[in-house]
Parts: sequence; C-alpha cells; structure tokens
Amino acid sequence: MNSKEEHTKLIKAAAKRLGFLSCGISKAEFLEDEAPRLETWLNKNMNGEMGYMENYFDKRLDPTKLVPGSKSVISLLLNYYPSEKQKSDTYKISKYAYGRDYHFVIKDKLKQLMHVIQEEIGEVNGRAFVDSAPVLDKAWAAKSGLGWIGKHSNLLTKQTGSFYFIAELIIDLDLEYDTPVTDHCGSCTACIDACPTQAIVDPYVVDGSKCISYLTIELKNEIPNEFSGKMEDWMFGCDICQDVCPWNRFSKPHNEPLFNPHPALLENSKQDWEEITKEVFNEIFRKSAVKRTKYEGLKRNIQFLKN
Repeated sequence: MNSKEEHTKLIKAAAKRLGFLSCGISKAEFLEDEAPRLETWLNKNMNGEMGYMENYFDKRLDPTKLVPGSKSVISLLLNYYPSEKQKSDTYKISKYAYGRDYHFVIKDKLKQLMHVIQEEIGEVNGRAFVDSAPVLDKAWAAKSGLGWIGKHSNLLTKQTGSFYFIAELIIDLDLEYDTPVTDHCGSCTACIDACPTQAIVDPYVVDGSKCISYLTIELKNEIPNEFSGKMEDWMFGCDICQDVCPWNRFSKPHNEPLFNPHPALLENSKQDWEEITKEVFNEIFRKSAVKRTKYEGLKRNIQFLKN
C-alpha cells in the first residue's frame, strides 16, 4: 500500500470513529462546472438579501485560493435526523435546529480529526469549514462521491437521504480521490410539486429569496405579503422538500446526544409559542442555531403565520 492510500484509509477510519456518516475526498482545484451556475444564480438575484454570497467569488470556486497550498478537500457528512419530532399541529422548526448548534458540534469533531491526521501522518496544514466560509459544501460532497445534488438542490444519498450536515477539511496533503456518483432523481418531481412558495424554479435551481428557510432566518426585513398563507406553519427553516423526498424513507435517527432537543421544543403548542417570553426563548434555545433569528425574529415569524 502506498502512502497516499495509507493516509486516505487512516483519515476515513478516523472520521468513522468520530461519528461521521461518511467521508469522501477530492482534489483541491477550481470548480469549473459550478462557476457559470453560481454566476447566473447571483445575476438573477436568487440570493435575496444574502449579500455575502457575492463576496469572495474566486475563493468560493477555488480552494487553493482560500487555503494556500491545499491539495485535498475532505468532505464529511454528519446525520441529524431526530428520533422524535414536534407534534403535528404546532409552529415548526427545521429538524437540523432541534439540538445544539451544529457549528460547535462539528467544529469540535473536525479539530479532533485534524489532530489525528497530524499525530499519525506528521506536519499537515489546513483549515476546517462548517458552513461559515465561502466553500460550496454540496458541490464538494458530490464531487467526492458522497451523493448527488437533487432537484431541491440538497445533497442526496441512496442509503440515508438528505438529513445530514456537510463539513470540510481542506489540507495540503495529496490523497486518493473519490469519484462522483450518478443522479437518482429520475423523473420524480415530489420536491418541486410540494414547495408552497414555488422556490424550486427549475429542477436543481432554488430561488433563495422565495425559500421559507430564507424568509424565516436570513431575511431581516418584514416577510413580504405575497407569502401570506403559504408558509405552512414553519417558524424557523423548512423541511418540506426533504420530507417529501422518497430517498428520505431511508433516514435513520442520529446517535449524537448533543442534537437531542429541549423537551419543550417537542411539546409546545401553537399557543405556547405565541406566548413565548424572552427568558423561555433563551432557555429552550440556549446553544441552538435558532439563536440566529433572535427572539424578535422568531416572534416576527409567528406573528406572520398567525395573520
């Protein structure tokens, strides 16, 4: 076994031990296919108020510009599918935000993985990324053979669907590279048909400015009236396109205790959410991704759903 092969095996085994669902590796190079797609998407203002999507265009497409000297992009998936869900007649929160903020949970695992790499292989430099830098996570995961990008623009895997987080280590070490898998969406249009705001404007193209996740999290101004009656009780994020996807029949509950929800999150009725105080908000969402929308943002969303 050559050293490249050996190092690759070692990294994948360590990722598995740390609880990652899967690990795929790509050569760090310019994402040629993504460049025109990203440019068109931005030119059509499908990023809405997410101005940051226009920043660092070159770095977004080329990891060697983001992490000088980088040679490999290690993509990792971490399952967040819950064993228990909210009751049906309440204001809903996207499943990824049920427990502890994933940024902290995954960053910790990535640090541990980097430590193993440096300990076992020697001087390896690089950076860890969890959805907080100009990295096209889904494109790298697909390039690394971890799944294909579905018509709802999320990464899909035959064995486990799409309820997982994607993260990367971009490092200056040559490794064995994986190859992409084929698309298995076929003629299915379940996600397109189910989206109440018609945010999936074409297969594989989502207009971010129409997406319920964007409206309830990223949008800082008032939610436009055109979406009144179309939000289906989602007060933070939205899982509709994933919930209807046939591949998510294969989702299995995660085994990460930090992703388990506060009991009130599962039990609260609509009235409980409508009457939520800042103190209760801070207690339920103490270390949660829901903090991003802040108490005022959640109240705004609930008020919009009520009207």
